[in-house]
Amino acid sequence: MDTNDFTTAITVDQSPEQVFDAVISPQQWWSGQFEGSTKQLNDEFTYRYKDMHYSKQCVTEFMPNKKVVWQVTDSNLSFLEDKHEWTGSKIVFEISHVGDKTQLKFTHYGISPAVECYDACSNAWSQLIQQSLYGFITTGKTEKPELA
Repeated sequence: MDTNDFTTAITVDQSPEQVFDAVISPQQWWSGQFEGSTKQLNDEFTYRYKDMHYSKQCVTEFMPNKKVVWQVTDSNLSFLEDKHEWTGSKIVFEISHVGDKTQLKFTHYGISPAVECYDACSNAWSQLIQQSLYGFITTGKTEKPELA
């Protein structure tokens, strides 16, 4: 499927279970403050980063070791003209086998080159997925990036 939504992927030696467990522990790899839970279907959580970003997510799909979807139900990104640009978007993590490795495909549906936050958000997501989450999955440790 061809899409303009932001997508990135990583491939690791760890099992789908290990990748899934890391994904559903965003407070370990995503810079910022979390309240709530991400561990089961219909869980809700809020995320804040400094005074720049607030969003509320609901876990709308939860398929252990395969897929997690977070629906953004509210957002306020102070650095954008449309401060609610994330509201209604979906954050999707898909886990699959690629040979003897595990691939994690990340897509933020609703964040495309046509929206204001695309450059800043795609850069932040690239760092978070390819460096922070990758490091957490492969070593159990991570250095959370400064996103500002």
